[in-house]
Amino acid sequence: MIAKPCIKPLLPLIVCLAIGFIAGCATTSPIDWNSRVGHYTYAEAVQEFGPPNRQIQLSNGSSEYRWIARTSPVNPGFHAGGMDNNGMNGVNNGFGMGNGPGINDRYLQLTFDSHGVLTAWSKNY
Repeated sequence: MIAKPCIKPLLPLIVCLAIGFIAGCATTSPIDWNSRVGHYTYAEAVQEFGPPNRQIQLSNGSSEYRWIARTSPVNPGFHAGGMDNNGMNGVNNGFGMGNGPGINDRYLQLTFDSHGVLTAWSKNY
C-alpha cells in the first residue's frame, strides 16, 4: 500500500504561499496624471512608456504624443514606435506594424509644451 502524504501540517505553508502569490500579482495604482501636469517631461514619458506611436506638432509650439496599447486578440499588447509585437522592423506610421489602428485600440495622449513639460493629457481607458 502507498503511504499518503500528510497534507494537514503543510496547509499553513500552502495558504501563506497562496496569499503571497495573490499579493504579488496585485495591480499597481493608476497614474494620477493631473498631479504630473506642469513638471512631468517628455523624456520621462519616453523612459516610462518607450517611444510614442504618433506625434503631432501644434501651431502654438506644443506637441501631442500618443502611445497605443492594442486590445485586439490578433495583435495584443503594447504597441510602440515602428516595431510590431514580433520584433519586426516597420515603418513608423504612427501605429506601427500589424493590423493597423483598430476601433478597440486603447491610447494615452500627452501634450507637452515647447520645453517638453506636460500641459495636458487624455486616455480612452
